[in-house]
Amino acid sequence: MQAVPASLPAIITWMNNSEIGTGIRESTYLFPIIETTHVLALSISVGVLIWFDMRLMGWAMRHQPISHVHKQMTPFALIGFLVMFTTGFLLFWSEAERCYVSGFFRAKVAFLLFAGLNAAIFELRTRKTIHEWDKHPIPPVQARIAGLISLISWTAVIAAGRATAYKLF
Repeated sequence: MQAVPASLPAIITWMNNSEIGTGIRESTYLFPIIETTHVLALSISVGVLIWFDMRLMGWAMRHQPISHVHKQMTPFALIGFLVMFTTGFLLFWSEAERCYVSGFFRAKVAFLLFAGLNAAIFELRTRKTIHEWDKHPIPPVQARIAGLISLISWTAVIAAGRATAYKLF
């Protein structure tokens, strides 16, 4: 088991030892239900994003107008993300000390922030001309870069999240 340093922030210790944290962690059913919901929501959110990213890069659905694909997929991605984020926070709460000291968890959070920044830049800047791309099977380079960064970021989030379970670093 990974050693927990004595000098953890008070909020981390409080979360880990709170009734909620302990209740989730020690529950026979609650932790697995939250974790399963987290993985299913991740599958929905990231699964939809992968298709959209592939369309952004011109690798899939070239015959579909990109604005139409974006409009159809965004609600599923957002709902999946909100459920994934909420359940992820509950999982963190239940194992706050272990997660806080995990290098993999820190990498996961960093890649999650990077994915969010990429999405924000896409939505606020790049997407402004999305209707102009509808006539072209391959969008402009900024959109393709956003899709590639998204794919890489989410792959890293998933890999680091999975590795968090193994107390390697």
